[in-house]
Amino acid sequence: MRILVIGRGGREHAIAWKMAQSALKPEIFIAPGNVGMLSIAAQTNTQVKLVNIDETACEQLRDFALENHIDLTVVGPEAALACDIATVFRAAGLRIFAPTAAAARIESSKEFAKDLMHKYQIPTAAYRTFEDYDAAKQYLNEQGAPIVIKYDGLAAGKGVVVAMTMEEADNALKDMLLDNHFGKGKVVMEEFLQGPEFSLLTLVNGEQVVPLVIAQDHKRAYDGDKGPNTGGMGAYAPVPVIPQAQIDWAVEHIMKPTAKALVAEGCPFCGILYGGLMLTQDGPKVIEFNARFGDPETEVVLPKLKSDLAQLMLDILENKDVKAEFYDEAFLGVVLAAKGYPGSYTKNIPLNNPADVPQLVFCMGVKEENGQLYSNGGRVLFVVGKGKTLQEAKQDAYKGVEKMAHPDLFYRSDIGWQIKGS
Repeated sequence: MRILVIGRGGREHAIAWKMAQSALKPEIFIAPGNVGMLSIAAQTNTQVKLVNIDETACEQLRDFALENHIDLTVVGPEAALACDIATVFRAAGLRIFAPTAAAARIESSKEFAKDLMHKYQIPTAAYRTFEDYDAAKQYLNEQGAPIVIKYDGLAAGKGVVVAMTMEEADNALKDMLLDNHFGKGKVVMEEFLQGPEFSLLTLVNGEQVVPLVIAQDHKRAYDGDKGPNTGGMGAYAPVPVIPQAQIDWAVEHIMKPTAKALVAEGCPFCGILYGGLMLTQDGPKVIEFNARFGDPETEVVLPKLKSDLAQLMLDILENKDVKAEFYDEAFLGVVLAAKGYPGSYTKNIPLNNPADVPQLVFCMGVKEENGQLYSNGGRVLFVVGKGKTLQEAKQDAYKGVEKMAHPDLFYRSDIGWQIKGS
């Protein structure tokens, strides 16, 4: 079994690490990956190779997969999905666990996702879409704050502003519609919902939906959920604050109907359908959908997954009836980010060797020079702790964080603050 993982961050490190534990004894290729991922070989006694091809070079990746007889390809980043790598691979007869660009619009276009939910009565916040600043400003004046403003396209997890004041909302509209910070596009303005958020990742092929355990992400940069939105500063699984009955309801009334809706719209989904959900006083509602594994939720969900991920994906691609099984332990992970992230951040920070800590460390943005590991991105490392309880997992994670800490790195000290007794 030869598996190709496409991407370069902590999410792809976690996917490759999990794939390497498969009973199929795979050989793992990661394109382009990062040097920190090579540690998988020592941890799992699996052959791991980095491939110097960019995530969005679809034809080059296809040719590599054909030449190297790749049996299964798994895609991490949204940018690869948006350039329709799934269609390119399938046209060449290659097996790939990823949605087409048409199906991935559930993530790449907020407007498409909201219109789909509205049409198929999938619970979400009330919304309006605008491409003209003056019209959007008028709507803002009518609705008031707090309000949620989302850039319609891909923005690497940074195109959402939860505006608590009118000034903040107006600045977001100017940023997205006048200054075109993320490119020329539209904005979706949404009703502000309240309640605990949770991430529900599901393995999907057409109408088949296999749920994974839920996780909770921490989007804000600083303790107390303060500061700008980031790609995520930490996560944990399971999430006791969300009752199992509500999770089951979300699977039946949100995830399965969404998969069916995409089939009905002529763009059936195959891959990871991620529901960013909120438990409101009216029950679970959709905040957003992603068309791939979430980052950093993947880095705590996959360690909790007992099932063989490679076999699960192969079985789902063959429409076999499968169920995911999970370990009893809890997992909690903390991001170490470069100072200044998500804005302009410190670069080339020398890092301690992740192999020197007993905790699981996924490399999000690293490089190597003369045997020394350095930072190579805003989010740098993700340290995962485990325990019988989430409190134990949290203590374990922060022990590892202390060993990997550096004056030019920062991290939140309150990941898992919603856990009872933490």
